[in-house]
Amino acid sequence: MSNMRDFVTFLKYRSKELMKNGRMVLTMLGRKNEDRFSQGCFYEWELLATTLKLLITQESIDEEKVDSFNISLYKPSPAEVMYIVEKERSFTIDVLKTSDIQRNSCDDEKYNMIKSFRSVAEPLLVSHFGHDELNMDKVFHKYNEVIANDCKVIEKIMFVNVTVSLAKIN
Repeated sequence: MSNMRDFVTFLKYRSKELMKNGRMVLTMLGRKNEDRFSQGCFYEWELLATTLKLLITQESIDEEKVDSFNISLYKPSPAEVMYIVEKERSFTIDVLKTSDIQRNSCDDEKYNMIKSFRSVAEPLLVSHFGHDELNMDKVFHKYNEVIANDCKVIEKIMFVNVTVSLAKIN
């Protein structure tokens, strides 16, 4: 969800699809606290931005095209999820919890992180830049180099899933 309004709309339309007494479980990337800029929330995207800037300096891609590439991210806290569900009024919350996804510095973990992130980012990059303008193998090879040189990767980076079990209000 890109923002609270989108999440409200999502809930509204899902409630219309569910039958009486229907239930829904959602798991999304989020955060434990109310700090929208907490570490881990945007880490992979920051590394992609660094990668794209490096590719500009190597004249592999157009700077204007990179400047116009914007990703709208929304990683809610449990309090925000509760607020949005209560505001939308189609569901009650049965369970609301967070779980940590631990990332560490081992090479296998970095490789898995890159593969996982590529599955999300590549379709967005191709949609914006096109197949011909941007070589995805080159982008993610450079992304891997950026990760290898980034001291934050050595630290343990925490990602958080927010899971909510919802019951439709009839």
